[in-house]
Amino acid sequence: MNASAQQHGSVVAEEAAHFGKLAAEWWDPKGSSAMLHKLNPPRLRHIRATIEAQWGIGPEMLRPLTGRRAADVGCGAGLLAEPLARMGAAVTGIDAAPENVAVARHHAEKQGLTIDYRAGGVEALAGESFDLVTSMEVIEHVADPAAFVARLAGLLAPDGIMILSTPNRTPLSKLAMITVAEGLGMVPKGTHDWRKFVTPEELAAHVEAAGLRVIDRKGLGFSPAAGFHLSDNLALDYFLTAIR
Repeated sequence: MNASAQQHGSVVAEEAAHFGKLAAEWWDPKGSSAMLHKLNPPRLRHIRATIEAQWGIGPEMLRPLTGRRAADVGCGAGLLAEPLARMGAAVTGIDAAPENVAVARHHAEKQGLTIDYRAGGVEALAGESFDLVTSMEVIEHVADPAAFVARLAGLLAPDGIMILSTPNRTPLSKLAMITVAEGLGMVPKGTHDWRKFVTPEELAAHVEAAGLRVIDRKGLGFSPAAGFHLSDNLALDYFLTAIR
């Protein structure tokens, strides 16, 4: 357990250590984070569609986040932070595992991207303001989901958008993410605890208690033919989008 992981209330040190051990493989599309690489295209499609609809941005705009600040909380080694930067955002990425942050910084430098990476929990961003706040597949790993969401909400600027994603707590998610994915080595064993998965209703309640309004729920489905794709079925994994 390292000191930097201990000092932030949202962080579960064992979770930070688990993901920190995987840092060197984050950018290997065939390594332990291969699943995250496959998740990124539908994530980005959903983010793009959301900001177009919410901010009236046309699909022809190549850098739709120009002039906007974005925070990716639980950023890992930067798989989402880098595309957000390429979309024009001034990006802050924060992660509980210092090992991940070191890899993220190194990779961004090699890509010629300027991203403000920090090690720590969401608490470290208190007092700052962002137009876009994302936290993908993170809430099931934090100490107190309600408090974590409240802190995320506190970062949101007026007219800002918060987009969260997380596995749903259903028999399908248990089968797919733990029995199959962990059982077959598609993701490292111990990555998920099904009991900590959050349902859309529970997450919406946390978001609303934090003073935000849920405007969209979108499923993330999987099929052998299409891979991961946006869906109306929330049973496996889902996005929840909120505004003030």
